[in-house]
Amino acid sequence: MKYLKYLLVGIFFGIVMVKSEAVSWYRIFEMFRFESFHMYGIIGSAVTLGIIIVALIKKNHMKSSEGIEITFNPKEKTWLRYILGGTIFGFGWALAGACPGPMYVLFGTGAYSILLVIGGALLGTYVYGALRDKLPH
Repeated sequence: MKYLKYLLVGIFFGIVMVKSEAVSWYRIFEMFRFESFHMYGIIGSAVTLGIIIVALIKKNHMKSSEGIEITFNPKEKTWLRYILGGTIFGFGWALAGACPGPMYVLFGTGAYSILLVIGGALLGTYVYGALRDKLPH
């Protein structure tokens, strides 16, 4: 019962992703070919909403469900790591046709071939964890 709220948020997320067609390979293909604004509108809306929510959290000193004040750590000013990471993420997204959130939504819709992508993502996460101490951060 403790994790019911997470299950409900996940189900809601999945429904929104499917209904907005954000898990559609064709929509993602259109986005990477700059043929449609659809995905850029979804991403832009999410970024705008995120900025507003973070500003409200900071202004109102909001607390988590555990009663701990939510804080944000300042990020480094170097852009190279974000450019490289974003490029690698974009290549993976373009090749697989899905980013991490929609991968599980696609599995839930019955697209079982996405298990190959999920396996690759888990393997990549494992390799990063194993090499993290040796990478420049």
